[in-house]
Amino acid sequence: MSLKERITEDMKAAMRAKDSERLGTIRLLTAAMKQKEVDERVELDDVAVVGIVDKMLKQRKDSIEAFEKAGRQDLADKEKAEVTVLQAYLPARLSAEEVAAAVKAIVAETGASGPADMGKVMGAAKAKLAGKADMGQVSAAVKAALAG
Repeated sequence: MSLKERITEDMKAAMRAKDSERLGTIRLLTAAMKQKEVDERVELDDVAVVGIVDKMLKQRKDSIEAFEKAGRQDLADKEKAEVTVLQAYLPARLSAEEVAAAVKAIVAETGASGPADMGKVMGAAKAKLAGKADMGQVSAAVKAALAG
């Protein structure tokens, strides 16, 4: 079963269970998926869906930070509940050590020698690690590998 199908099944299950919070989050996700399909005239695969989930998680985390600074714990809690639902659709993430090892291998493959090769290494890393690791973490690992 593809990730897209699993999300659709989860939406049906949330409707049957009358779980309005979970249903609302899943509907936001399906709307984002449909929007991307319509805009780009493509059928989304699992990698593209994971990218959308990643983007939505980043938005939620930014919102949580902003709401907590503004003293709106009620809104921050709502966003945290959405994060929990969205994280269920992500594959297992690589640990920091695994990311560092993968980046080291990519640096060796590309023949990168210094910070000037950051773009080349990040392009290869994005292709290999998209959906498996947080790209901010990957970027930091690439900077560390190229600096040292």
